[in-house]
Amino acid sequence: MAELKIDGRMKVKTLKANFKSNFGSTLRVYKSVTCKGAFADDDATLASLRAEGAKGGELTVGGNKTVGKFEEEFAATWGIGVQVANADDSKLADNKATLVAAGK
Repeated sequence: MAELKIDGRMKVKTLKANFKSNFGSTLRVYKSVTCKGAFADDDATLASLRAEGAKGGELTVGGNKTVGKFEEEFAATWGIGVQVANADDSKLADNKATLVAAGK
């Protein structure tokens, strides 16, 4: 079973690469929790992007977690918006699909 450990010291580019290799889907990381506006800088750490009041910390994600649940947990942990897209990044994944299924 695919599993990914994420912490605040991780850079955005590392997170996206690890996400792709573990689940096969593409991760879009934004500067804001609303997923509107600019994408986060690839060289920024999650801690540096963390919204005021967000707890930060560590998040372990399994491939059987749904896309919607992962996006909610990520936003709650760091106050950063993310969206899961299909493998070639051409469309967003269904929120009810698992992370592994979204990459197929």
